[in-house]
Amino acid sequence: MADVGYVKLGKPGPRSSQPYAITAAGKRAFNRWLSEAPGRDAVRNPIALRVAFGNQHSATQLRQLYANANEYHTAALASVREQAREARKAGDEYGAAALDFAVAYHRAALSWLKNAPAG
Repeated sequence: MADVGYVKLGKPGPRSSQPYAITAAGKRAFNRWLSEAPGRDAVRNPIALRVAFGNQHSATQLRQLYANANEYHTAALASVREQAREARKAGDEYGAAALDFAVAYHRAALSWLKNAPAG
């Protein structure tokens, strides 16, 4: 984004962090993006794709696939729940609403995993 002039580098921060500031061109581009139609969702879940080929997996492979996905979604759910709580405390109702979507997504993934065929 810096290459196209939408942000500019700020002064380096602690621990070598690199802050950026949005430019006037960046604000215009952002406002154009906000006014565009959002397009369609694209469901791309690598676990669901692998499950679609479940007959090619051993039962052990499927169990491991499900266990790893369960671990990931459980941790992600806890994280986004906390982020949503923090957003609400900060008065950011829109940020909290977006995070509520993430909470629902991880809940749905965990529910789906419970009912996925075991092989």
